Amino acid sequence: MNEEEKDEKLFFAIKEIFNEKIPFNKILGLRVESLQSDRVRVAFEMTSDLIGNYMRGTLHGGVISSVIDVTGGLSAYMGILQKMSGKSLEAKLEKFGRLGTIDLRVDYLRPGLGRTFASTGYNLRIGNRVVVTRIEVHNDAKDLIAVGTGSYVVA
Repeated sequence: MNEEEKDEKLFFAIKEIFNEKIPFNKILGLRVESLQSDRVRVAFEMTSDLIGNYMRGTLHGGVISSVIDVTGGLSAYMGILQKMSGKSLEAKLEKFGRLGTIDLRVDYLRPGLGRTFASTGYNLRIGNRVVVTRIEVHNDAKDLIAVGTGSYVVA
């Protein structure tokens, strides 16, 4: 199996874990849309369970914050994989379970109005143990509704 086939198998496993095996992600309806070493994209649809302001029908701030955290963590993981070239699939997947949030900052820019939302994360700095990420959340009208910065430990 060549390196490209190994990466494809790894990315498939990551998507399956993220989309199907993490209960919180399933509750929010999160799904990985794009998974690259330098950028990840997570999407979800608005449902009545995610409403924060029932009068306006806007997305709950806690959902926005959670999505930013989850996207940042996934981005950090993809970044740390760059430093694991040549390691086994099992070793790379094991690292996923050792990822944790150190710090998270969220700036809410607009009300969370929309039918669908997408969160894009990319890495600002990849260290040996800590990865710093930047995350943006857009609605289906392409409005930027929130941004975040997260720091994650990858032990």
